[in-house]
Amino acid sequence: MASRFYFLLLALGVATPALTQAQNAPRQLNTLPALPDSARRPGRQPQLSQQPQVDQPPQQAQPPRPPATSVPAAPETTRFAVGLKNGTLYKAYDVEVKQPVFGRTYLLLDDQRRVEMNEVSFYEDESGHYVRTILPKSSREVTLRRDRVGRLSLYSATSTQYAGNGYNPYGYGPYGYGGRFGGYGYGGPVYRTVKTEYFSKDNGPIQDMSLRNLSLATADNAGSTALLLQARKYQRITTLSYVAAAGVTALGLFSTLTSSQSGPSISPLIYAAIPLAIVPIVLGGKQQQSIKQAISLYNRGQE
Repeated sequence: MASRFYFLLLALGVATPALTQAQNAPRQLNTLPALPDSARRPGRQPQLSQQPQVDQPPQQAQPPRPPATSVPAAPETTRFAVGLKNGTLYKAYDVEVKQPVFGRTYLLLDDQRRVEMNEVSFYEDESGHYVRTILPKSSREVTLRRDRVGRLSLYSATSTQYAGNGYNPYGYGPYGYGGRFGGYGYGGPVYRTVKTEYFSKDNGPIQDMSLRNLSLATADNAGSTALLLQARKYQRITTLSYVAAAGVTALGLFSTLTSSQSGPSISPLIYAAIPLAIVPIVLGGKQQQSIKQAISLYNRGQE
């Protein structure tokens, strides 16, 4: 009996250090600590620590923004410029050219300011830009409209000219065939609008729009020179056609007036002159086209 007791004490003495060493041994890395049995409940998982919930203050409702209103643009008070010869520059919303029956032409700015035309260097209105200048071989100052801006700036003047009383040698008057006064018709006065063109090189003096002047002004551009030579060829053919048409028409009129046949009779020469009169119309358009191309080529600076 005593030997069994001593054997049990020896066994307890050997097991006690082993249990103590196992309890004090370090845990393995990357493992969670073991929870006591009292914390383990069936169906419930251990929860990790959570951040405390902070109560967010309620957001206040933003007041609605008023709709964006566009700022109205300032009214335009100046559209045109009027420059005087003394260097004064006027800005106006409305510029009118006044031509009284008695008196001199003047400009009226915004229905208030009157400017004499002889004081004006240039002005603008709804129809374009105008300059006051003296034409070549003239001492009178005129108004020219500027049509194009460039190294060769183009200008023009429009006038109305009397073209006769409407005499018609072909027998068609204002009252039908034969007219009121016999075999030839007589109409009222006839007027035509004539546009005369000018140009200036590098804002220089105004020059007549002639092939000679243009050839001298564009002599430093080979392409423009070639086009103007072509336009000169059209001009020569046009002149010859006009002369031939006039001669044939004159002969036809003489033959018609001296005809011994009874009743109106038109000479065939009159009809022969019609093709000769059409040639200048066709070639005249080609001539003007060549001149415009030469000016455009020169202003673009291309050879």
